[in-house]
Amino acid sequence: MAIVVNMPRLSDTMEEGTVAAWLKKVGDKIEEGDILAEIETDKATMEFESFNEGTLLHIGVQEGETTKVDELLAIIGDEGEDISGLLNGGGSASAEAKEETKEDITLSTAEESKEIEASTETQDLPEGVIVVTMPRLSDTMEEGTVATWLKKVGDAVEEGDILAEIETDKATMEFESFQSGTLLEIGLQEGDSAKVDELLAIIGPAGTDVSGVAANFSSGAPAKKEEAPKSEAKKEASKSAPSATSASKASAPAPTPVTANGRLYVSPLAKKLAEEKGINLVKVQGSGENGRIVKRDIENYEPAASAASVGKFIPSGQEDFDDVDNSQMRKAIAKALTNSKFSAPHYYLSVEFDMENAMAFRAQFNSIPDTKISYNDIVVKACALALKQHPQVNSQWFADKMRLNNHVHIGVAVAVPDGLVVPVVKFANEQTLPQIGAEVKDLAGKARNKKLTPDEMQGSTFTVSNLGMFGIDTFTSIINQPNSAILSVGNIVEKPVVKNGQIVVGNTMKLSLACDHRTVDGATGAQFLQTLKGYIENPVTMLV
Repeated sequence: MAIVVNMPRLSDTMEEGTVAAWLKKVGDKIEEGDILAEIETDKATMEFESFNEGTLLHIGVQEGETTKVDELLAIIGDEGEDISGLLNGGGSASAEAKEETKEDITLSTAEESKEIEASTETQDLPEGVIVVTMPRLSDTMEEGTVATWLKKVGDAVEEGDILAEIETDKATMEFESFQSGTLLEIGLQEGDSAKVDELLAIIGPAGTDVSGVAANFSSGAPAKKEEAPKSEAKKEASKSAPSATSASKASAPAPTPVTANGRLYVSPLAKKLAEEKGINLVKVQGSGENGRIVKRDIENYEPAASAASVGKFIPSGQEDFDDVDNSQMRKAIAKALTNSKFSAPHYYLSVEFDMENAMAFRAQFNSIPDTKISYNDIVVKACALALKQHPQVNSQWFADKMRLNNHVHIGVAVAVPDGLVVPVVKFANEQTLPQIGAEVKDLAGKARNKKLTPDEMQGSTFTVSNLGMFGIDTFTSIINQPNSAILSVGNIVEKPVVKNGQIVVGNTMKLSLACDHRTVDGATGAQFLQTLKGYIENPVTMLV
């Protein structure tokens, strides 16, 4: 049966989208997970993947054209299937078409799902009642976790009000309401997770009975975190938390501050951040109302210098382990890197650069008042300039074409408690070293506080990963697709080197370039590294 694919809502504020490029054409076979098109939203150009399998029977929006969210984008079905009935509604899918497909498929966006509910099973919705489902807040998001509710049942909600903070696979983001009314029902408690399109909340006129709407919502119950199997752990969880508790939390609960009457004064988001950072809440001074521990207290917490880190005592011969639920970010990292490693034919080029001039250059540059640049800033700037001379390395691979980017957006890998994120320095070749340094510092801070926006993580054409500050001499990285290459940067090592036939003390740095052999041949990668060597070993040339 043919499936109607509508223009998805790829950002929380998106109202219309423009098809930048179709990666499939009419007649092509589509597999679930295939990238159908690149869609330009109000924030970024994002890849839109198919949630269905079949043959691409119709394209409703041509490249360069714009249409509203939920308007007809494409139709997927069986080869040769008659879809004339689905096209009678013009630019958007008709209600009858949605009714037919509802029984057999799950459409690709939250807004499509809500329309189906309104036209089928929830056709008896009380007047003015609106079902709010888990939104897709990033292009790769498959499920979300409610970090904290900023509204409670009974509160008045205005269009644009922030309903909740939702943890996606990339960041914790604010989700605003697109409707006005009263919050009648919360379908997902703080700390619980659900797939995109699952019931999140119900908004409508005050006093409306929506118990039947919530009970009959067809997408199913939200996917809560697994309960601990031990009865003792369950009893402990029921005493200490109102929401579902993961196995790891139940088996090894973090100590938390309580008042004399046993009440916990900590916000859900602060508690979650503390668990991720391994912070003992007993030692945190709350700055919120009545001494409540809030997010800023966790972000600004610094352990006492005298506090020693003591590991958990395990008796000899006793097995012990802690189960930690995979976060949305960890799941996304696993999926993306696995796909990259097994789809892109990686190969590696290793070099060692003389860093004497770079060290002297940095020391002199930082002697300027209110100026501070790092070696990483020098590497990012050098890469940006070298990429302009070697567009093949600044490329992206698609099934039917190779894209040579004329702009340079460099992703900088940043370690965070949940794993790794890659904020992007846009037009890095046009920025000065201090500008790059300030932007990298700002983006890294946002990354660690989970405040990066989707736009700040989109559009990289090349990636730099630096582990030199951790004392790593050399390593290789997995390509951050759709980039064609990633540069791994080690630390600067003082060692004997040969100069002018004499052994002297020198400082060198090892770098490794991982390349996608589909786009970057060995000679091309080597030429890029030669250009990069010229900039890094003679950084004054970057100022010309």
